[in-house]
Amino acid sequence: PGGRRFNAREEVRTHLAGALSRMAAEGTPPDVITFAGNGEPTLHPDFEAIIDDTLSLRDAHCPGAKVSVLSNATQLHREGVRRALLRVDNNILKLDSAFDATVRRIDNPQNPAYAVRDIVREMKRFEGRMILQTMFLRGVCNGEPVDNTTEEEVSAWLRLVEEIRPRKVMVYSLDRDTPCPTLEKVPREELQAIAARVEALGIPCPVA
Repeated sequence: PGGRRFNAREEVRTHLAGALSRMAAEGTPPDVITFAGNGEPTLHPDFEAIIDDTLSLRDAHCPGAKVSVLSNATQLHREGVRRALLRVDNNILKLDSAFDATVRRIDNPQNPAYAVRDIVREMKRFEGRMILQTMFLRGVCNGEPVDNTTEEEVSAWLRLVEEIRPRKVMVYSLDRDTPCPTLEKVPREELQAIAARVEALGIPCPVA
C-alpha cells in the first residue's frame, strides 16, 4: 500500500535460513531474532507466514533464540497479525501516550482515524501476552509543544497500563539524534520514577 515495497516471503525465508545456518555452524547463534527497523513489520501482507517461517527456521537452526516483534500496534485488528504475535516470544507493542493528540505529535500515525482507545481495546485481547513499550520525551516538534512526562500524561498512561495488564512494560527515552533537535531526552532518574509507579501495579518495568 502507498507505494511500499515489501520483501517477498520467499526472499525473507531464504536470507534468514542462510544467516541462521551460518551463525549456528560458526557457533555464534543469535540470542534474539527481532523484527523492527524502519517501517512497521506487521504491515507486510505475508506477516503471519513470515513469522511461521521464522519460528520453523529458529527451531531448526537456533532453538535457544527468542523471536521478538516491535510493533506500533496499529494492525492488531487483523486476525493474522494477532495470531502471529501470540506465537512469538516477545510481542512488544508501542503506546506513547493515553491521549490521541500527544500520540499524533510523537508518532505521526498515518491513519487519520487513529484512536488510543481502539489500540487499547486490541491490546487487551492479548490478555497480558504482550510487552508494552513507551518512549518518554519533551520539547517542541514541528512548532508543537510535546511532553508526555507531565503528571496528567503519566497518570492517564498508568490507568491504561493497569487496564491492559501487559506481562512487562519497557520505558525509555530518545537514544539518538531525532528529526526534531528541540526534543529532549528525559533523565534516567525520571524514567526510574515512572517505572516505580508501574511496578507498584505489580508489573515489571525495566528502564532501557
